[in-house]
Amino acid sequence: MRGLHADTGYLLYRLGLRSGQLFNSFLQESGLRLRHYALLRFLATSPGALQRELSTSLGYDPSAIVGLVDDLEKLGFAERRPSPDDRRSRIIVLTEGGRAFLRDTDEAGQRVTNELLQPLDATEREQLHALLRTVTEPGLG
Repeated sequence: MRGLHADTGYLLYRLGLRSGQLFNSFLQESGLRLRHYALLRFLATSPGALQRELSTSLGYDPSAIVGLVDDLEKLGFAERRPSPDDRRSRIIVLTEGGRAFLRDTDEAGQRVTNELLQPLDATEREQLHALLRTVTEPGLG
């Protein structure tokens, strides 16, 4: 019988837990969590998105997106605007406050990643990143 650490799925789960812990600890002062940060990062590369598109792209339950957007709106980091394609729909856009928050947290986010991947050299980090993209992108719309 294989040991637990021979199970790649379990190791990925543990890596995800550790990553979440590190990111949440660095975000603690802001009152945000990793899910908020991921939503902000996604919006930074988008001109705006419908909530259902955010749910699909990030892999979050649609009901969770509503609360995350509400939190970000309260902080002035995101806002709901009428969709240019359908006035009945609202798109979520990153505000200048959200952009400033991301700029201010870039270095700290990189420190978290560096701590998490400290045992790997630069080539191994690039390989890991490429492999993770390969296995995660098909499921993330």
